[in-house]
Amino acid sequence: MTHLNSLDVKLAQELGDFTEDDLDVAFTPKECRTLQPSLPEEGVELDPHVRDCVQTYIREWLIVNQKNQGSAEICSFKKTGSRRDFHKTLQKQTFESESLENSEPSAQARPRHLNVLCDVSGKGPLTACGFDLRSLQPDQRLENLLQHVSAEDFEKQNEEARRTNRQAELFALYPAVDEEDAVEIRPVPECPKEHLGNRILVKVLTLKFEIEVEPLFASIALYDVKERKKISENFHCDLNSDQFKGFLRAHTPSVAPSSQARSAVFSVTYPSSDIYLVVKIEKVLQQGEIGDCAEPYMVIKESDGGKSKEKIEKLKLQAESFCQRLGKYRMPFAWAPISLTSFFNVSTLDREVTDVESMVGRSSVGERRTLSQSRRLSERALSLEENGVGSNFKATPMTINSFFKQEGDRLSDEDLFKFLADYKRSSSLQRRVKSIPGLLRLEISPAPEIINCCLTPEMLPVKPFPENRTRPHKEILEFPIREVYVPHTVYRNLLYVYPQRLNFANKLASARNITIKIQFMSGEDASNAMPIIFGKSNGPEFLQEVYTAVTYHNKSPDFYEEVKIKLPAKLTVHHHLLFTFYHISCQQKQGACVESLLGYSWLPILLNERLQTGSYCLPVALEKLPPNYSMHSAEKVPLQNPPIKWAEGHKGVFNIEVQAVSSVHTQDNHLERFFTLCHSLESQVTFPIRVLDQKISETSLEHELKLSLICLNSSRLEPLVLFLHLVLDKLFQLSVQPMVIAGQTANFSQFAFESVVAIANSLHNSKDLAKDQHGRNCLLASYVHYVFRLPEPPRDSPKSGAPAGLPDPRYHTFGRTSAAAVSSKLLQARVMSSSNPDLAGPHCAADEEVKNIMSSKHFHEELALQMVVSTGMVRETVFKYAWFFFELLVKSMAQYVHNMDKRDNFRRTRFSDRFKDDITTIVNVVTSETAALLVKPQKENEQAEKMNISLAFFLYDLLSLMDRGFVFNLIKHYCNQLSAKLNNLPMLISMRLEFLRILCSHEHYLNLNLFFMNADTAPASPCLSISSQNSSSCSSFQDQKIASMFDLTPEYRQQHFLTGLLFTELAAALDAEGEGISKVQRKAVSAVHSLLSSHDLDPRCVKPEVKVKIAALYLPLVGIILDALPQLYDFTAADARSGKNRANGSDEEQEGAGAINQNVALAIAGNNFNLKTSGTMLSSLPYKQYNMLNADTTRNLMICFLWIMKNADQTLIRKWIADLPSMQLNRILDLLFICVSCFEYKGKQSSDKVSTQVLQKSRDVKARLEEALLRGEGARGEMMKRCRAPGNDRFPGLNENLRWRKEQTHWRQANEKQDKTKAELDQEALISGNLATEANLIILDMQENIIQASSALDCKDSLLGGVLRVLVNSLSCDQSTTYLTHCFATLRALIAKFGDLLFEEEVEQCADLCQRVLHHCSSSMDVTRTQACATLYLLMRFSFGATSNFARVKMQVTMSLASLVGKAPDFNEEYLRRSLRTILAYAEEDTAMQATLFPTQVEELLCNLNSILYDTVKMREFQEDPEMLMDLMYRIAKSYQTSPDLRLTWLQNMAEKHMKKKCYTEAAMCLVHAAALVAEYLSMLEDHSYLPVGSVSFQNISSNVLEESAVSDDTLSPDEDGVCSGRYFTESGLVGLLEHAAELFSTGGLYETVNEVYKLVIPILEAHRDFRKLTATHDKLQKAFDSIISKGHKRMFGTYFRVGFYGSKFGDLDEQEFVYKEPTITKLPEISHRLEGFYGQCFGAEFVEVIKDSAPVDKTKLDPNKAYIQITFVEPYFDEYEMKDRVTYFEKNFNLRRFMYTTPFTLEGRPRGELHEQYRRNTILTTMHAFPYIKTRIGVIQKEEFVLTPIEVAIEDMKKKTLQLAVAINQEPPDAKMLQMVLQGSVGATVNQGPLEVAQVFLAEIPADPKLYRHHNKLRLCFKEFIMRCGEAVEKNKRLITADQREYQQELKKNYNKLKENLRPMIERKIPELYKPIFRIESPKRDSFHRSSFRKCETQLSQGS
Repeated sequence: MTHLNSLDVKLAQELGDFTEDDLDVAFTPKECRTLQPSLPEEGVELDPHVRDCVQTYIREWLIVNQKNQGSAEICSFKKTGSRRDFHKTLQKQTFESESLENSEPSAQARPRHLNVLCDVSGKGPLTACGFDLRSLQPDQRLENLLQHVSAEDFEKQNEEARRTNRQAELFALYPAVDEEDAVEIRPVPECPKEHLGNRILVKVLTLKFEIEVEPLFASIALYDVKERKKISENFHCDLNSDQFKGFLRAHTPSVAPSSQARSAVFSVTYPSSDIYLVVKIEKVLQQGEIGDCAEPYMVIKESDGGKSKEKIEKLKLQAESFCQRLGKYRMPFAWAPISLTSFFNVSTLDREVTDVESMVGRSSVGERRTLSQSRRLSERALSLEENGVGSNFKATPMTINSFFKQEGDRLSDEDLFKFLADYKRSSSLQRRVKSIPGLLRLEISPAPEIINCCLTPEMLPVKPFPENRTRPHKEILEFPIREVYVPHTVYRNLLYVYPQRLNFANKLASARNITIKIQFMSGEDASNAMPIIFGKSNGPEFLQEVYTAVTYHNKSPDFYEEVKIKLPAKLTVHHHLLFTFYHISCQQKQGACVESLLGYSWLPILLNERLQTGSYCLPVALEKLPPNYSMHSAEKVPLQNPPIKWAEGHKGVFNIEVQAVSSVHTQDNHLERFFTLCHSLESQVTFPIRVLDQKISETSLEHELKLSLICLNSSRLEPLVLFLHLVLDKLFQLSVQPMVIAGQTANFSQFAFESVVAIANSLHNSKDLAKDQHGRNCLLASYVHYVFRLPEPPRDSPKSGAPAGLPDPRYHTFGRTSAAAVSSKLLQARVMSSSNPDLAGPHCAADEEVKNIMSSKHFHEELALQMVVSTGMVRETVFKYAWFFFELLVKSMAQYVHNMDKRDNFRRTRFSDRFKDDITTIVNVVTSETAALLVKPQKENEQAEKMNISLAFFLYDLLSLMDRGFVFNLIKHYCNQLSAKLNNLPMLISMRLEFLRILCSHEHYLNLNLFFMNADTAPASPCLSISSQNSSSCSSFQDQKIASMFDLTPEYRQQHFLTGLLFTELAAALDAEGEGISKVQRKAVSAVHSLLSSHDLDPRCVKPEVKVKIAALYLPLVGIILDALPQLYDFTAADARSGKNRANGSDEEQEGAGAINQNVALAIAGNNFNLKTSGTMLSSLPYKQYNMLNADTTRNLMICFLWIMKNADQTLIRKWIADLPSMQLNRILDLLFICVSCFEYKGKQSSDKVSTQVLQKSRDVKARLEEALLRGEGARGEMMKRCRAPGNDRFPGLNENLRWRKEQTHWRQANEKQDKTKAELDQEALISGNLATEANLIILDMQENIIQASSALDCKDSLLGGVLRVLVNSLSCDQSTTYLTHCFATLRALIAKFGDLLFEEEVEQCADLCQRVLHHCSSSMDVTRTQACATLYLLMRFSFGATSNFARVKMQVTMSLASLVGKAPDFNEEYLRRSLRTILAYAEEDTAMQATLFPTQVEELLCNLNSILYDTVKMREFQEDPEMLMDLMYRIAKSYQTSPDLRLTWLQNMAEKHMKKKCYTEAAMCLVHAAALVAEYLSMLEDHSYLPVGSVSFQNISSNVLEESAVSDDTLSPDEDGVCSGRYFTESGLVGLLEHAAELFSTGGLYETVNEVYKLVIPILEAHRDFRKLTATHDKLQKAFDSIISKGHKRMFGTYFRVGFYGSKFGDLDEQEFVYKEPTITKLPEISHRLEGFYGQCFGAEFVEVIKDSAPVDKTKLDPNKAYIQITFVEPYFDEYEMKDRVTYFEKNFNLRRFMYTTPFTLEGRPRGELHEQYRRNTILTTMHAFPYIKTRIGVIQKEEFVLTPIEVAIEDMKKKTLQLAVAINQEPPDAKMLQMVLQGSVGATVNQGPLEVAQVFLAEIPADPKLYRHHNKLRLCFKEFIMRCGEAVEKNKRLITADQREYQQELKKNYNKLKENLRPMIERKIPELYKPIFRIESPKRDSFHRSSFRKCETQLSQGS
C-alpha cells in the first residue's frame, strides 16, 4: 500500500477507516405497554426462580448493531422515507407521446363527416401544389446553423451542453431490484412482545327490560362451540341507574373506577365461525324460582300504564327490601348468545384453521399478531381486517330483543354448550326455553391500535392513560383453544377458580338455597383472607371473599362462577383456597340469621412446592376445621381427635376446577425440575433438596442435573417456548460456569450445549412455529437478537473445594470430548482437561488461582469448542441450524470485545489462536456439509442453501470483528472446497453467488476490495493527457495496461479479492449451459446490480472522484458484458413485433405484427447478403448456441454497463476504444443498440387507460389464484404456504409484503396500476422519463467517444454505420425533448464531419435517417421540430456537394414521407408543412448556396412533399372507413406507377394497414405486387437466369400481378440517379418481400400459394448457395403441405357480398356496385349492421336505409334525400368447363372474378308463390380484378342475368337434392346424423313442396308446349336418379343405425316405398316424340362412353361426391 497517493488515503478514510469497529453493543429499554411494568407485590423476599423470571421480563434488550450499516438505508432508499422526496428534485421530461395524449380529446370531439372521394389518378401526384407553402409562417431557425465552425469546436460545444443538467445517480431512477434475490437482507427479527390475538372492542350501550324494577348485572364472555371451550375470562358490567345502585349501597363499601367499565377488548387468536359472545344476566337473590321471578318481566309492560303502573311500584318496593337484606347474593336470571360469525367471515374460515395457525397464534415472535401488525404483515393474514371485519367494518351495532330464561337445573357450562349447539343449528331455542322480551344494544368493532384509558387483565393502566377519564375499557384475558407459542415477556400470575357442582342431595333438609363463600387464605385464621380476588362491576377493585349465585331450592346446584385471583409472588405451604357453604334464608323470619353454615372445604395451593391446578372433587367437612388443616389436602387429612364430621362419609361431593395463567409457574415437570436444580447450584440451599416428589442429596445433584438437562427437551413444546428465554439463559450460564459440587468440579458444558442443540432442533422441526425467509426459527432469531447476553461471571460460591489446576491459562476448556474431526495436534494441546477426572492435573490448593481459572472461561471459545467436538446427531443438528450458533458466536464475540475494550488492540491479537483454529474447522465443516448435501437428491438442496447463507452471514460478521486476512482466507477455502466437491455447475455457481452477494453487501466492501489501488493505471504520469505518450514503447505498454483494465486478469483478482470472485462467478454463470442456468444467471446479474446500486446511492460515494474510482474497480464487468452480447434479450426484436409506434398500439396490432418473423425482418432489412451493414447483430458474432437471458436480467446488466460508462474516467474510455479492434467496437455498438431499445420510455400508465373491466378481471383472477394457492394446489400453493407458514423458505414474505415473480402471475401488472393513485403514477412516470433520458444520454456520450476515438483510425466507415444505426434506433423510440436536442446536435456534427462517407457508403442508414428525421419534423413539440428541420436541411446541404447524392437524398426523403404518411396514424400534417416551410426558409437564407441550383431543387422537392401531404389529408378523412381508405391508398399507389420507389412504399403501407385489420391474405398480395415491381426493375438491370422474369413469373400467385409490368423502358431508366436505389431493389430485398408474403399467406391459410411464392425464392437461394435458408424454406413448405392435408376442407377463405350504393349523398359512389370480401362466417346482418352504422354516423342514422331484398333497384322510387345501401350474399360462380380445373376446395375459393346471386320472383310481383308460378333470376357479376387482391372490395364491371322458368327451377332444386344425397351416402367416415337429416327431407311424408308435390305439379301430364318437352324429360330423369339415391341411402342407413333406431328405420323404409310407388307412373312415362331417332347411326358399335355429355355429367357427380 506504500504507493498510494495522498488523494487515495483521504478517500479511504472518508469511506470509513478500517481501524474502528463496526459493531456496537447497545442496551435498549424494553417497550412496555403499561404505564408501570407488571411486577410482583413489594416487600416480599422472592424465590430465586421468580426473581429470575421477573428479571428476564424487565431487563433491557442487548442489541449488537452494525455501526454504520449504511447498506441498510441504501437498500431501503427506494422503500423508505430517507429519500422520499427524491422525485421532487427531478425535472419533468417532456415526451411527445404524452403531450399528444393530453390534446387528443378535443380533436376527437368533432363530429365526423364523410368526404367524397374524387378520382385523383388523373391529376398525377404533383399538381396538388396549389396549396402553397409560402403562405405559411416558418418556425424559428437555429441561428448558428449556417455559420462555419470547425468540427472539433462543434463537438466540444455539444459535449458541454450534454454535460449540464445531468442526473447524478443513475440507480436512483432505476426500479429497485426484486427482493427475491436479495439474500443479503437479513430480516431483523420481530421484537419479543406479549401475544395479543385479533382484538375486538365490545361496548355495552343499553340493557333494558319491559319493566325496570331492580338492579341487574351482566357478565360477558366468549365461547367456542366447536371446541366446547370458554375462550375468555368474564367481563362484568352493569348499567343500573343511580336509584337502583342506591338499593345496594349497604353492600358496597367503595366503588373503584376500574369496576365501572362498560366496554371490553376481547382477543381471539383462532377466529372461527363457532364463536359466540354470551351475555349472562343476574339479579339480586329473592324468594322464588327463577321462572316465578321472571314472570312479571314477561307479562307486564311499563308502557301499558294504569294497573301495570301500580304493579310495577309494588315490585320496586319488594325489590328494594330484598336488596337491603340479600344484596350480596345473586341469582341467575337470563342469558343471550350473539354469534360472531359475521365478524370472523365464514368464507375465509371454511378452509379451517390450518392457515390460521401458520399465520396467527401458533406463529411466533416473528409473526405475533395484533390487529395493527396483521395489517402490515403478509397480505392475507387472517386478521379481522381480512375476515370480513374489513376496512368497511367500522363498528357494528348489535341489538338483541329477547333473552332466554336461565333454567335452574341447567346452569353448567356443559348445558350452555348444548344450548349453543342447538341455537347454531336452528338459531332459536324457543320451543323448550322461555324467552324474556328485553333490549340489549352492543357495539362491536375491531379494536383500534391505541385505545385511550384501557386496563390490562391485572388492572394495570395501558399507555396512553389520561388522568381525567372516568370509565375505562378493560382488556379481557383470552384462553386460546390451542397452544400459542409466544415466549412470556411480562409478569403475569393469575389463578382462576371455577366451582362446578355440589351434591347435597342426601344432606339434611336445611340445605336448599346454597351459596359458597370463596376465599384465598395465607393462614388459618379468619383474618388471613387475602384481598386479592378481583371485584366485579361497581364495587371495590379487590375483595377478600366472593359468593356464588344461588339457585332457589336446589340441593345439588350447578355453579357457573369464575373467581379470578391475583396470586402472591411468593407462595408458601400456608396458602390455600377456603370454601365455606351456606344456606341463605330468603324469607324474613323473626330473629333468624340470613346465612346458616353448612360446611367447609379447602384446597392447598402448593403440592410438593408446585402450584396445584386441574379438576378436583373435594369432600366437605360439616364442622369447624381442626388446626393445621391447611397443611394437608382435604382428601388426605390424617385422623384427627375429635374426628372431623364429613358429608357423605368423606366422599368427594364438591367439584371444582382451578386454572393458572402464569409466567412464573411453568406447570411442566421437566422445566420445574431443571429450574429447581439450577437454583440449588446458584444459591445456598440446604441439602437434601426437594424436587417434585423426590429428595436429592448434594452428591447426587450433579447426576440429577445432567439427567434433567437430557430430559429438558422432552418437556411439552408450549411451556418450553413460554419459558424459552429463561431456559436458554440458564443453559448458557451452565455451559461457562464451572461448578464445584461437594468439593468436586462438575462440568455441565457439554450437556448444556447438547440440550441447547436439542431445543434448537425441536423448535425448527415444529410445524407450528414460524420461520423467516432464510429458514431461521423466529423465536430463536429474536432471542439471539434481543435477549441473549454473555452469562454473568459466577457469584462467589462458598461450595468450591479445590479443583484441578490447568496448564494453559489462556484457554481453559471444560468438557472437550475427543472428536475424530479435530486434528491430533489440537488434541495433544488439550489433553489435560479438568472435565475428565481421569486426566486430572496436579492439584493446587491456592484458591486465588482457582478463581482466575474459573472466570477465564470465555463463552465464545467454549461455544466454538463445543461445535468442533460435537459428534453424531448433535453435530449434524449443529451444522443444520448453524445460523443460530453463528449468531450466538458473533454476539458473544462482540460483547467480549466491548467488555475487554480490545477495540484498541490489533485485530490479530484479539482472539486466541486456538479459537481461530476452531473457527477454521467450523467453516471447513460447514462447507463440506453443504457440498455433501448438494450431491444428494433435490430435497436436501434447500437445507444446503440455508447453511450456505448462514455461513456467509457469519463471515460477513467476522469481517467486522476479526483480522480480515484471516477471514479472506476462510472465504478462499470455502470457494475452493466447494468447487472441488461439486460437479453440477449451476448449483455451484448459485451457491457461491449467494455467498458472495452477502459478503459484498458489507459496509466496508469498497475498502475491503482496496478499490483505491487502481490509481496506478498510468504509472508514467498521474495525468492521462495524450502528451505523456511521447515514446512509442511507453504508449504501447500503456495500451496493454488499459486494455487489461477491462478484463478479469489474475492480478485484478489478487488485488480486489471479493469483486474478483464475484466477477468470476458472473462470467461462469453467463458462459454456462444446462438446466436451471437462467435462474442462476438472473441471480448473478442481480448480485452485481444490487452492489452497484448500493454504491451509487451511498452517501459516502457522492463525490465524482470517488465514483470514478469505484467505476474503475468495475471495469472488468464491461468485458464480461461484451462477451455475453449474443445472450442478451433482444428488445429490438420484441419491439418490432409490437408495432414500433407503440404510443397507443392496441393488442390487435401487436398480434398481427407478430406474424413477421425476426429473420424475415432482418432479411427485409437486407442484412443477409448485403455485408456492408457492419453493425448488425449477425456480423460481429460467431455462430454458437447460447443460453438467452430474459428481459429483466438483460435490463439489469445493461444498467450496470451504463453506470460504469457514465462514471468511469472518460479519457480512459476513449483510449481504450482507440485500441480496440473493429470487431470489438462493433460489439460495443451492438450493445448500445440493444440498450436504446431496452431503456425506451414506455409512457405513463394512466389510471384511466386501464379499463375497469380489466381491473375487475385481474382482481378476480388474483383472488382466485390466491384461493387456489392457499388451498395448496400445486407447487405455487406450497410456495404461498411457505411464505406465511413456518417454513418460510426464501421469501421475505413475513416482514415485508410478499412479492411474487412478475413472470409467473399475470395479474400483477394490471393490479399494480389500479392500486396506485394518480400522484404515484405521475411520480413513476417522472422517474422513468428521467431514466430513459439519462440512459440515452449515456449511450450518446459513448457514441461520441467512439466517434472521437475512431476518427483517428481508418475503420471509421464501418463504425459510422454502426453509430448511425444506434442513433436511428434511438430516434425511433419515444424520446424526451432533452435527449432529442442533444441527439440532433450529434447528428449534425456527424453530417458535417463525415458527410461524404455517409452518403456514399451508408445508403440504407441514410434512408432510415431521413425517415426518422422527417417523423420528428412533424412533431408537435416546437423544440424537436426546430432541431429536426435544421438537421434535415444540413443533410440536404451536405449531400448537394456530390451531385448523385442529392438526387438520392431527394428520393429518400420523398419515400420516407410516403411511408410515414401511410403508417403513422398519429401523424400531423400541419406541423410537417410548417417544417417544410422552415426548411424553405433555411434554403433562402443560406447565402453560401444562393449561386447554385440548390435552392430551386430544394423548393421543387418541398413542393413534391407537399403534394404527398395532400394525399394524407385525404387519407385522414377516411380514417374511419377502411374500404375507402384502402381505395384511396390504392389510387395513390397507382398514381406512382411511374415512380417505382414510391409505389413500393405505398404498397407496403397498404400491407401494414391490412395486417392491422388481420387481412393477412390481402397484406400478402400487396407484398407480392411489391415483389413483382422489384422483379421488373431487377430484370431490366441484370439478366440472371435465376431471377423471375418480371411480373409474368408471378402469374401463378395471382393473375392481378401483371399490373406491375413496367410502363415502358423509356419512361424510366433504372440507372437514373436516386431511382430504385432503395434497399428493396436488390435480390435480398426481393427475397425478403417474398418470404414475408409467404409467412402472411401461411397465416391466412392459403398454403397452396405459399408453395408458388417459394418457387420464385428457391432458385435465388440456390444461386446464392444459401443452404441454411434453403433448409428453413423447405421446412416451411413441408409445414404448408402438412396443413393442406390436415386442414383440407376445414379452412375458411372468406365470404362475399355484393354492396350497391344508391343516392346522391354518396357522391362518386352513387349507383356503384362492389363485391366486398369479408372474414369467413360473416353473416349478412353483421356487414349490414357495420355499413349501416358507419354511414349512419356520416349522414345521420335517419338518412340511411338498407334495402332488404336483392331485386333490381328502381332509382325513381327512392327518396333523393336518403342514402340507400343494398347488400346481398353472393357465391363464387364457375362455368362447367371451369370446374374441370378447379378441383380442390382451395381452387374453388381462389382467383375469383365471377359471383352469382339468385332472386326468386313471380310474374305477379310477389317474391314467392306456388310451385308452378315460381320463377328465379340468376345474376352473375364480374369484378375488375380477381379475389384475393390488394384490397378487400373490388368494383363490378359486368352484370349478366338469366331467368329460370318454374320447371327449370324445379330441375335445379331436384339436382341439388340428389347431389346432397350422393354426398351423404359417400361420406367417409359415414355420418349417420347427416344421412338421416337428408333422408328425412327427401322421403319424409310431411315435407311441404317436397319431391312428391314437385312431381305432381310438373310430371303429372305431358306438357302441351313441345318447347317444354326437353325440360319435362330432364326433370323425369332427375327424379329417376333421385329415387335411386334415396334407395341407396335407406340401405346405407340400415347398416349404420343402432338397435334403438329400428322403428325409425322401418318408418323411413315405409315412407320410401310409398314415395317410390307414387312416383313410379310419372317416372316411367316417356314422351314418345323425344325418342324417335332423328338420323341413322352409321357405326354398329356405339362408343357411348366417350360421349362428352356423359363425361361431363360424371365429372359433375364425382365433384359433388
